Amino acid sequence: MPSAGLATRRIVQLSALLAMFALFTAQIVSALLPNVPVFVAASAAGLALDVFLQYRDPGLLSLLGKVRFDATVRQLLRDMIILVGLLRIDGISPTREQAPLMVGLCVFYALHFACQAAAVMVRRTRTLPIVTRNIDASALRLSTAPPRILARRPGHRLLAFSVPTTIGLMVTAATEHAMWGAIGLGVALVLIGGGTAYLATWLLPKKRALSEQKVMEWLDQWLANYRPTVAMYFSGGTTSAYQANMWLSTVSAVDAKPLIVLRERFMVQKIDATDVPIICFPKVSTMFSLENSTLKMMLHPANAAKTSQVLRIPTVKHAFINHGESDKLSSCNPYAKAYDEVWVAGPAARERYALAEVGVEDKDIVEVGRPQLAPIRPYSGAPTGAFTTVLYAPTWEGWDGNPGNTSVVLAGENIVRRLLADDGVRLLYKPHPMTGSVDMRAGAANERIKAMIREAAALRTGARPEAGAAAELARRTAELDKLTSTDFRNSADEMERMLLQGAPGGDREAAIAEATLAWEKAYWASFPEWEHQIITDARPGIFACFNQADLLVSDVSSVVSDWLSSEKPYAVANTSGMTEAAFRTGFPTVSAGVVLTPGAEGVPALLESVRRPEKDQFTAARAALKEHLLGPSDPPSMARFNGAIHDLCTKADERRVRMESRLAAEIPSPRSASEDAAEEGAQDASEAEEDSVNA
Repeated sequence: MPSAGLATRRIVQLSALLAMFALFTAQIVSALLPNVPVFVAASAAGLALDVFLQYRDPGLLSLLGKVRFDATVRQLLRDMIILVGLLRIDGISPTREQAPLMVGLCVFYALHFACQAAAVMVRRTRTLPIVTRNIDASALRLSTAPPRILARRPGHRLLAFSVPTTIGLMVTAATEHAMWGAIGLGVALVLIGGGTAYLATWLLPKKRALSEQKVMEWLDQWLANYRPTVAMYFSGGTTSAYQANMWLSTVSAVDAKPLIVLRERFMVQKIDATDVPIICFPKVSTMFSLENSTLKMMLHPANAAKTSQVLRIPTVKHAFINHGESDKLSSCNPYAKAYDEVWVAGPAARERYALAEVGVEDKDIVEVGRPQLAPIRPYSGAPTGAFTTVLYAPTWEGWDGNPGNTSVVLAGENIVRRLLADDGVRLLYKPHPMTGSVDMRAGAANERIKAMIREAAALRTGARPEAGAAAELARRTAELDKLTSTDFRNSADEMERMLLQGAPGGDREAAIAEATLAWEKAYWASFPEWEHQIITDARPGIFACFNQADLLVSDVSSVVSDWLSSEKPYAVANTSGMTEAAFRTGFPTVSAGVVLTPGAEGVPALLESVRRPEKDQFTAARAALKEHLLGPSDPPSMARFNGAIHDLCTKADERRVRMESRLAAEIPSPRSASEDAAEEGAQDASEAEEDSVNA
C-alpha cells in the first residue's frame, strides 16, 4: 500500500537523521576523551552518511537547511571537532604540526566561498531575460553549462572535496604523522582551487552571454523576420501544463504564423514536443517587445494571475479558448469578460454564459467547435467481443469543496465495485492527474479504487499476448520517446537547453503523430482483452482511451463533452445531493446519458443498454446533444477556428489603422520651409505696424 510505503520512508528518513546526530555526538565525545578508534570511525562515517544523503535524499537535508544546519555548517562543525581531537592526541604537536593544517583548512574554506561567489556570478551571466525553444538563438553566444557540482551544488561540492582532507586527517589521528593530513589537505586544495579557476573561465568574454539589451535587440529582429500573427499565451503551475498541451496540435495547424508565449521558466520544458516557436518572458517588461511586433492576437487556454499583464498590450486582440468545457461554473468564469472574444465549442456554451450573467456579452462569443477531437472515432454499434470495455474517468475535487465536483469520494468505490462484479466488463480507470491535490479524502479513495482494480485483475486468468507484443511496445516506446523528449546531461542549464533546442528540422509533428498512433496500437495489443487497466501516465491519452471504450462513466466535466463527439453511451455520477430531475436541468451535458446515484445501483441496467442497443433510450438524444455542445460537423471545426482567427486579426488591423489615424490627427504635420518663412515675414510686418502706431 502507498500509505505503508510512505510510513516506511518516513521511518528511514528519521533513522538517517538520528544516525547523523549520533555520529556527531560520538565524534565530539571521542575527540575529548580521546578515543582514537571511535574518533576516526565516527568522523569518517559522519562524512560518508552526509555525502550519501546529499545524492540519495537531498529533500531530507533541505529540512536541516531550514534550521540553518546546512551542509556548510555541518562540515565546518565536523572539521572543528577533528581539529579538537587532534589537539587531544599527545603525539601531534599543536604548533609545529597542527597549526599548518589549520591554516590549510582555512584556505580550503576560503576557496570554497570563492568558488561559490564565482558560481553566483556565472549563474547570473547565464540567466537571460528570455528563454526560447524551437528558435535558432546561436547568435546570443550560447554555450554549454559548467559542471553542476561547481555551479549549482555548493553542498555537494564542499562535502565531495572535503573527503581527501577528512581521510588524511583521520590517518594522521591514527598514525600521529601530520604528513598524511597535509597530503589530504593538499589534494583538497588542488581540487577546490582548480575547480574555482575552471569555473571562472565561464566569466571570460567568449563564454559570457550577451547583455540584456543585446538579447532584446536580437529578439526584436527575430520577431521582425518571423512575423508572427497568432500566439498562444500560457501561465500556470507545475501541474497545469496539460491545459496548454491539449491545444498544441491546433495551434500548429492554424493558417497563420503561430507562436507560444510563456511566463514561467520551468514551463518551457513542460510543453510537449512541437515545432511551434516558444518564447518565455519571465519579466513583464521584456514581454512588451510583442507590442512592436506583427503579432495581432493571442489565444488563452486558461486564466492566470499574470494574464492581466499581457492584456495591457493594446495592439493585440485576445480570445479565451479555455482548456475544456463543462457545465461547471468554472467554464463561465467572470474573468472571461476581460478578453476581446470568448471562443466556445457550440451553442450550449453560449447559453451557459447568458444564464451565468458574468458580464460576457453574446456578441463577443464565437463558436469554433473543438478541433482537438478529430482523433476520436465515432460509435460503431454494440461491443462485438467477449468483453465490454468501460472507461471510468472521474474529474478532480476542485478548489471549492463542492461534493458534486468528483465522484471519487462518495461514489467511486461503489461504481468500480459494481463494474468489477460483472465478469464481462473490462475496466479502464483513468483518474484526473490532480486527484487528491486538494482533498485528502479524494486521494485516499483513489488509492482504494486502484487497490480494488489490482485485486480484481489478479483474479483473472487467460491467454496473454506473445512475447513479441511486449518487444514491439518497447520498440515503439523508444521511437516515440526519441521524437518527443530531449536528453539533457545533468549539468545542462537553461542556456544549454536553448542551444540544444534550436530550430527543429523537418516535419517533426507529423512524425510524432504517426509514431503515437503506432505506439497506441502496440500498447493495447500488449495486454489481453480481459485485463483491467489503471492508467495514470500521460500515455495513453484520454482520447486513445475513448477509442478503446464502449462506455464512459464520469462526472460533470469536459471529458463528457469531448466523449459526446463519438456518440457512444455514457453515464454521469450525481454526488451533488440534487434530485435527478434537478441534476439534468442544471447540467445539460447529462441530458443524453444515464445518471448514477452514489450507490451506483444503475450499473447493471447501464451495461445491458450498452450490449443491447435497442434498450438504449438516449441514442437520438446523444446526436442532438453533440451538435448542441460541439457545433455542426460542417464546416469542420478547424475551418471555423481558422475563420475566427482571420476575423479577429482583421479587427486588430482595423484598430491599428484607427489608432494611427487618431494619432496623426492629434500631431500637427511638419510644414515646409517656405511656409515657415511666410509666417515669419507676416509676423515681422505685424510688429512693424504695431511700432508705428505706438509712435
